[in-house]
Amino acid sequence: MPVNPQLVGRTFPPTAPYLVGREKVREFARAVFADAPVHTDAEAARALGYADVVAPPTFAMVIQDLTLQQLLGEPDAGIELSRTVHAEQRFRYTRPIVAGDELTATLTVGGVRSVGGNAMVTSETEMTDAAGAHVVTATTVLLVGSGESA
Repeated sequence: MPVNPQLVGRTFPPTAPYLVGREKVREFARAVFADAPVHTDAEAARALGYADVVAPPTFAMVIQDLTLQQLLGEPDAGIELSRTVHAEQRFRYTRPIVAGDELTATLTVGGVRSVGGNAMVTSETEMTDAAGAHVVTATTVLLVGSGESA
């Protein structure tokens, strides 16, 4: 089944709140070699004016993944994981993610376009804190293969 063009404009329900844990931030920082003390040392982060350790910028993918699972699980999407490649990723921050944040994410499909018989699916995930304030928008482009042999 090809990617459903009627996905464009579809907004999925908000995720359950995700509590950003200090150890999760530290683990992620180690995994991506983000060795600045602000990512692992709460006192260093506080000295810079943050309430706790600051997540590396790509940490937003941890939360965005919850929304991408909604998209990939949509029965009429036509997106088969075995034919999908993560083609592009961008982040637009209002403020950094900090341990202790409780973030909710909502994905909207912004575009589906055909490229050489394949499909490029663009989505934006808006992440807000417990007060409803914007924290980050994560934009993802998925390349979905047609599954047809050349």
